[in-house]
Amino acid sequence: MGIFSRLIKDTAIYGISSIVARTINFFFVPLYTRMLGIGEYGIYIEIFGYIALLQVVLTFGLETGFFRYASHDEHDASLVFSTILRFLFTTSLVFFAGICFYSGSIAYLMGYFKVAVIYTAAILAIDCFTAVLFAKLRYERKALKFAIFRTVKILSEVGFNIFLFFVMPGYFVDHPDSYLLNFIPATPDYRYILAAVFGSCVISLILFIPEIIRTPFRFSMRTLKTVLLYSLPLMIAGIPGVANDFIDRILFRFFAPDTSPWLEQLGIFGANTKLAVIMMLFVQMFRYAAEPFFFASSNQPNVRQVYADVMRYFTAFCMVIFVFVMMYIDAFSLVLGKDFRSGVTVVPIMLIANLLLGINQNLSMWYKLYGKTNMALIVTLSGLGATLCVDIIFMPLFGNIAAASGHLVSYTVMVFISYRLSLKYYPIPYQWGRLMLYIFGGVILYLLSLLLSDMHIIIKLLFNTVLLFIYIFFVLRIEHISIVAMAKQLYSKICRR
Repeated sequence: MGIFSRLIKDTAIYGISSIVARTINFFFVPLYTRMLGIGEYGIYIEIFGYIALLQVVLTFGLETGFFRYASHDEHDASLVFSTILRFLFTTSLVFFAGICFYSGSIAYLMGYFKVAVIYTAAILAIDCFTAVLFAKLRYERKALKFAIFRTVKILSEVGFNIFLFFVMPGYFVDHPDSYLLNFIPATPDYRYILAAVFGSCVISLILFIPEIIRTPFRFSMRTLKTVLLYSLPLMIAGIPGVANDFIDRILFRFFAPDTSPWLEQLGIFGANTKLAVIMMLFVQMFRYAAEPFFFASSNQPNVRQVYADVMRYFTAFCMVIFVFVMMYIDAFSLVLGKDFRSGVTVVPIMLIANLLLGINQNLSMWYKLYGKTNMALIVTLSGLGATLCVDIIFMPLFGNIAAASGHLVSYTVMVFISYRLSLKYYPIPYQWGRLMLYIFGGVILYLLSLLLSDMHIIIKLLFNTVLLFIYIFFVLRIEHISIVAMAKQLYSKICRR
């Protein structure tokens, strides 16, 4: 159990920062959906779709490349880090300068404000440069420091949001000629969000200044070429992978139904996908801990069975999250402004889609471990093709439901292809029967909960709570996990302390 204990410990620590970040971002949703119009929120969703896509390009897959080559004895970890850091500094600076030069043309083409384009470029440049600095903390297993830095970053974003949305509008009333109006408007819009994120990126960069100063100025072109040859296939595969997650945000501009403005439809869709944040939160925090864990344990005996067990526990826990959210979806939907709640029907689809994304991440670890990163391109291109087909064909007819279904179909295709490839190159004894039992069992309970959808809220919540406990008992019984035994073990540890 030692190897699992280490994974659980790292997952918990990394999860602290992820929980804080995602939870606080979740609490931004009621602020944004009440203080911004639906269309303004739609612009924010679209811009951050572009940010997510460009982050993959501008980091060149070098985070994973750093893990691989810094972990090999024949490579100098310090030289690998220094080389990657210098390279990302240069590329990020060039990118920022180029976007600033063409910011007016980009703003005119997209219908944005020029300052919003500059904010976006600055956010991307800083985040991509600091990506390898965060990766170094993970490599050194400084999970606590990683969590602290991430938490400071997100808390600073909270502070900037509160200051901008609640202080600056009143300030501009008293100072209508303020120079600050060149950076944000007098009335809150999406530029307030961009300014807050930019401020948090600057804080993050400041935190790393001591580490940057301590890093010796070393650069090896040979090392850079070696790492890039490994990392670029991951970056190329990452483009369709992230496009898979965010392309629908971009396609709304072109394929949304004519029933209402596309920005409003995108705003409603984007707000409701935030309600699936709990599932994505666990998938993300698991990935942070699992990637270094899988690299470190690749030479352990019986490692394939370990991978299969990890998949089983991961799926079971994710489905508990699904059932929990859907049993209390009426309460969760109150997070959104009332104009945004019409899109809540996409939530169950997005929850299952996020589960499948996490399953695919587990399935894909073998080709990262053994350097067959070209396999990632096959999987993600197939998924992107499925997304584009669903969105382009069905989005003009079904709008938000089609966009959510595009995720579900895409990740299903990716899971199937990843599994078929693993059977050929690196077979792992996954217990698919049990995984399907967990998934379909949770979906069936959700469908049962719909039978009382028109009942009084108290009766419905009581019924749904019973269904939730039934599902948890179901999972624990199958896994032969005793709550009583776990409680006794926890109590014993507390008493010893």
